[in-house]
Amino acid sequence: MADTVLIEGLVVETVVGVYDWEREVTQSLVIDLEMAWDNSIPGKTDDVADALDYAAVSTRVESCLQALRPKLLEHGAEVLAETLREEFGIKWLRLAIRKPGAVPAAQAVGVRIQRGAR
Repeated sequence: MADTVLIEGLVVETVVGVYDWEREVTQSLVIDLEMAWDNSIPGKTDDVADALDYAAVSTRVESCLQALRPKLLEHGAEVLAETLREEFGIKWLRLAIRKPGAVPAAQAVGVRIQRGAR
């Protein structure tokens, strides 16, 4: 399937990091998602019930990461990918999680994973 639904630049405030001070504050994570979805059906019906609800996906991304409070971005990405694929029936996704300001000389650091088959 070549169709995708995108969510780019979703900012989630959560506890993240391995240092003691990081476990006591919230920090911003920036999430980019590309999810395989057959857009031809909602494209024909113009019915939101046939579409991947990106508002619901965005809300789930936020609640998942806030509950998880990952130490590592890698862990957050794996759990998030599995959660979204299971709960929304997404066959394939590409997910990036960036942590702005984590390294002073870099705009952001992060991870990108791809799970499932198109």
